[in-house]
Amino acid sequence: MTPANLMQIILTKGCPAMPHTTLPETPLPAPPGESTRFTDHLWDVTADLRRAIDGLEFLRRLGDGTLPVESFRTYIEQDGLYLEGYAKALALLASRAPDPVDGAFWATSAATAVTVEKSLHADLLGDPRLGDAPTSLEHSPACLGYVSYLTATAATDSYAVGAAAALPCFWIYAEVGRTLAASAREVLAADPDHPYARWVTTYDAEDFQVSAARAREVVDAAARGAGPDERARMTRAFVVALRYELLFWDTALHTTPWPAA
Repeated sequence: MTPANLMQIILTKGCPAMPHTTLPETPLPAPPGESTRFTDHLWDVTADLRRAIDGLEFLRRLGDGTLPVESFRTYIEQDGLYLEGYAKALALLASRAPDPVDGAFWATSAATAVTVEKSLHADLLGDPRLGDAPTSLEHSPACLGYVSYLTATAATDSYAVGAAAALPCFWIYAEVGRTLAASAREVLAADPDHPYARWVTTYDAEDFQVSAARAREVVDAAARGAGPDERARMTRAFVVALRYELLFWDTALHTTPWPAA
């Protein structure tokens, strides 16, 4: 698995410039006018949430190379579990897309997610510097909540709402990836053998940026065929998914175990 293929779908999670237990409130203003891209509207209404993600301790330490190795391993393990569920959500969108070209985009993304889960994560987790693998893996609360939300939305709400829920995983990584990759390159210059900095430098891969831009176009197209109520549900789905991105990143460092059985 090449770095570019990895980042084409490494669709994962994010966190805040705020206490890690607090999610910012995100109001839902009126939908945009016809001259505004719907995805621009989604970006605008999540400004506070995105600032929280930009300030996340997990992301800062991932970029500067100071993230504890055990937190990185937790992140990769949970990401593998996440990608399995995310691929199912994308496959559902592929089957429901009214446009065959858009359906092909979702299907290709789903297939790439499965490929990444099977090859890249095995390679990363096989590095002895990351420690021993657990005997079994269990979804974290954030991971299970996120994949359950995505698959349920893709299966039971409209196609447009499901597409809006899937978008943050493409888009937020395309944005934060540039900063993370630049920081990781500085780490590699000082320590070429850093256990995960080289992997982080792939976060701004061109293929991933192209996929994120295409995902925006697909969601914009879905919004053009939606009425006011459906657009409001699309906005809510985007907000909820972006909150899960925040929680996923944050809980890789600040772990939240399940209550004892």
